[in-house]
Amino acid sequence: MTELTFKIIFIIIIFGLTLLIAMYSTLAERKVAAFLQDRIGPNRAGPFGILQPVADGLKFFFKEEIIPSTSNKILFILGPCIAITTALMTSAVLPWGPAITINGQIYNLQVADVNIGILFVFGVVSLGVYGIMVGGWASNNKYSLLGALRASSQMISYELAMGMSLIALLMSSGTLGVREIVEQQPGFHWNVFYQPLGFLIFMICAFAETNRTPFDLPECEAELVGGYHTEYSSMKLGLYLFAEYINMFISSAVMASLYFGGYNFPFMNELGLSPNAISIIGSSVFFLKIIIFIFFFMWVRWTIPRFRFDQLMHLGWKVLIPLAVLNMMLTGLFILFFKS
Repeated sequence: MTELTFKIIFIIIIFGLTLLIAMYSTLAERKVAAFLQDRIGPNRAGPFGILQPVADGLKFFFKEEIIPSTSNKILFILGPCIAITTALMTSAVLPWGPAITINGQIYNLQVADVNIGILFVFGVVSLGVYGIMVGGWASNNKYSLLGALRASSQMISYELAMGMSLIALLMSSGTLGVREIVEQQPGFHWNVFYQPLGFLIFMICAFAETNRTPFDLPECEAELVGGYHTEYSSMKLGLYLFAEYINMFISSAVMASLYFGGYNFPFMNELGLSPNAISIIGSSVFFLKIIIFIFFFMWVRWTIPRFRFDQLMHLGWKVLIPLAVLNMMLTGLFILFFKS
């Protein structure tokens, strides 16, 4: 098997897994909400409601598609396409497991092992705001535009704190490559123990970047009808909603990679197993970490009320950014006096 063939097959597998996990995250969201609120949750479509995401997807496809007559039709269609595309692109630089050997040839379980993987992630994440802004503006609806403005100001504000929180991690790891950062965390030598403040800032910003409660102001129904996607229907609305769950999955994968060792687990090299078996177990451990983060996203959503917009901006600009600067300074002093 050639390297190109393996990469194509691997891209299809990761693409399918991302869509599958995002699809069943919608069911998990409703099940977690039901558990926390002492309800039953979806249980009609298939055993234990496992076919509910399929039913929801079919419903989106068969619903009437409406494009407002006063909208900019090209941009109206382009908005959700940008949102879903940028959400899917981020997974390209994440290492999903150790290298695997097939017929004596070694393959990395990573679509693109670039040495500036972190910059690629932030570049693609920054493009995601255009999907929301374009969709809100093209709708020619004041409520949609207000929702899009809220979303863009929120995402830009929290991207600053997120990027600054990562600078301290990059200073201590000395690389921008995601795989190298993961390989520097064998066993329990996870970065979260060395950068707890940086991880806390990064996680809070991840909630804001994915528009999850308590940062779901761009689409809060009580104030803005439906936020930036008020005028959307059928599968265009489905793409926006789906992009949110894909972003939640990718954010969980990024946090697991940068701060929790990625596919590393304790004693992985002392088990005496074959490299391929270690690779399979490592990938399973990585996805387990991702699932735990996804559950945490959902737990927070159904536990904490949303902020007011002024509170959200105050937290981003006057709390998280100064804390990120402080974390950078402390990390720099530690490297200067203890590692030099």
